[in-house]
Amino acid sequence: MSEQVNNVKQPVPDRIGMMKQTQPELYVMRLKALAGDLTSFQLAAIAEVAERYGKGVVHLSTRQGVEIHHVHKDDLEDAKLALAEAGVEMGACGPRVRGILACPGAETCKWGVIDTKQLARELDERYFKRETPSKFKISVTGCAHNCTKANENDIGIRGAIEPRWDAEACTDCGHCLSFCPVNVIERRIDEQAAEAGFRYEVDEERCINCSVCTSMCPTGSWVAGRSGYTVLIGGTMGKIPRFASVLKRFAETDAEVLALVDSAIACYCEHGRKKERFGHMIDRIGLDEVKEEILEGALQRVEK
Repeated sequence: MSEQVNNVKQPVPDRIGMMKQTQPELYVMRLKALAGDLTSFQLAAIAEVAERYGKGVVHLSTRQGVEIHHVHKDDLEDAKLALAEAGVEMGACGPRVRGILACPGAETCKWGVIDTKQLARELDERYFKRETPSKFKISVTGCAHNCTKANENDIGIRGAIEPRWDAEACTDCGHCLSFCPVNVIERRIDEQAAEAGFRYEVDEERCINCSVCTSMCPTGSWVAGRSGYTVLIGGTMGKIPRFASVLKRFAETDAEVLALVDSAIACYCEHGRKKERFGHMIDRIGLDEVKEEILEGALQRVEK
């Protein structure tokens, strides 16, 4: 982009991630913290920039972002350069894909069933700052505990498992019956199913694919038969909140998830109106129609 000054075109600074404050000539600098992670070196650089160009205060946003307030417009480029030298990127604002949220996932959390950070890095590389009809938020959460609120994002990706009962390991302690948060495990009498004459079953239709039974079973008789992802679409908070809808209950691979996200963003860019959030577009067109288009598009991408 450029602007006309004395009949000579001048470059316009890239100010994505820099937002005007109420106070004239002061800006907020929104910084990128992919999946909520920053190194100690980067944190020190952010603190130094906040001290030098702001008021020595750093604000932590609700979406794992970092903001430096009270930066004068004449200092924005110098502050941005100082941050870049420490490997700190500007965040995103306006009608584009925002920073990718992720919880710690399987790397450090006993509940996590997916590598949330690796998936977040892939999503960031493919989509960060891509222009869309309105703001577009993506969240990755490691399990059904839903720490990064997948249901409140335009696309939410949640780790999922399909539990399987191992009869030989089971001591019939019954702890799983009380552990299950949605009470979908049942103990049944079945003399032919095991020597002890009992078996445990999960109601697959009501199961939320969390990892509570597999994580808390004292004998390891509940194991993950399959691990994968639940993909949700159309969540948003703001003035007109909308809880996300399930696009696909169980996707098995990263490739399938990325194909679904590709197709969902393409659908939104094709049909979304200016400033219309993805979920509100879905409600306008109809969930079934949108899901059909996205799933078909994803299938074509996987087959390629």
